[in-house]
Amino acid sequence: QSGHYGRDTNEDCTLTGVGVYSHLFEDPVDTPEAVKCPSRLERKEAKRLEKEESQKNRVEQELLKWDPQNDPNATGDAFKTVFVSRINYDTREDKLQREFEEFGYIRKIHMVRDVRTGKPRGYAFIEYETEKGMRAAYKYGDGKKIDGRRVVVDIERGRTVKNWKPRRFGGGLGGSRIGAPEFNITHSGRVDPRQYQEKLDRANRARDRALNNIDNEKEGSPSESREMSRDTSERRRSTDRERSFKDEDKREEKKEDRRITRRDDRGEREDDR
Repeated sequence: QSGHYGRDTNEDCTLTGVGVYSHLFEDPVDTPEAVKCPSRLERKEAKRLEKEESQKNRVEQELLKWDPQNDPNATGDAFKTVFVSRINYDTREDKLQREFEEFGYIRKIHMVRDVRTGKPRGYAFIEYETEKGMRAAYKYGDGKKIDGRRVVVDIERGRTVKNWKPRRFGGGLGGSRIGAPEFNITHSGRVDPRQYQEKLDRANRARDRALNNIDNEKEGSPSESREMSRDTSERRRSTDRERSFKDEDKREEKKEDRRITRRDDRGEREDDR
């Protein structure tokens, strides 16, 4: 519509529609693509990958400088030395000596401490006078309970095993920080490398499955995501039912064993009479 609108002045103003300005709009062909902002999970995953990459580069640089054969703190005979870890932070050197001198005469104990704070880091190196004492400590000292904690005893691998790398450089045999609690190795004593590798593979497969589920939820429709969550819930319920059935069977077996034991005891008492 058009019309005339007069103000205080005698000047006329013509009113028109929006259509006369359509030539000023942007052509759809020239419209730039929409910028996709990463989601919270994508930002978290990108941050994790960036952190892993920087950590990997730092470890590679430090590994080039690491030379256990020329370490000034690693003195003595490596083939007569054992490595003791998971030591209680309150355990003193004299207590450690009393616990391990039963395997042989100890020449030296080196408890590793933090360079800045001077506090113990929970592991030490014990050098014996003879190789026989080292072998006895390696065989019988593993899992020994000292001040409420069971220690792990192993050989000094830095100077005795070729191409060995400590845990801070991505090596080691520890399995207490693989991933989720169900994958971590929590028992005391040395770890079997095969068992450690099996649990590590399981942890990696579980993480890959979780990432694939996240990708599928992004690509799939909401109905597909609901269907996946429904299937997962059903599997969990079936697993819980199976566990409850197994627990009930075990309880019934224990009750039956107790009844048999009581019946046998009564029979023995009657025979005695």
